[in-house]
Amino acid sequence: MEVHIMRGTLRYVDDAARLFDEYRQFYGMPSDFQGAREFLTARLQKKDSVILMAVGGQRRPLGFVQLYPMFSSTRMQKLWILNDLFVLPGVRRQGIGRQLMEAAHSHAVQRDVRILVLATGKDNTQAKRLYKSLGYELDTAFDHYELSL
Repeated sequence: MEVHIMRGTLRYVDDAARLFDEYRQFYGMPSDFQGAREFLTARLQKKDSVILMAVGGQRRPLGFVQLYPMFSSTRMQKLWILNDLFVLPGVRRQGIGRQLMEAAHSHAVQRDVRILVLATGKDNTQAKRLYKSLGYELDTAFDHYELSL
């Protein structure tokens, strides 16, 4: 299958929102296309994130990756959080996730980003294999905590 990686823009926000809604459902959240659309629209308008989309024939959306800019205080460098990676179930195991990850890497390097960080579910073994094969290392030095407000 021929796949093209393109930058997600407001023009393609409905396509991105469909993928994003399925991604959220994968992580146990209820479907909310309108909420997904509004969330991504705000991210794109405010330039809070970068979305890269994998598209197949007839510009059919197949997957996406979303990056959020941050900074490392201790390293005094730009970093991006690779927060979201999703490929439609029917087209998995065809290298699309790898292409999206490689595109995210290239996009970051071109913008002088020095660090990409990500998190995944403890039981997401398929994603972990992909990340390790791309050189990502498990952070064993820090525990990450969360406080819901």
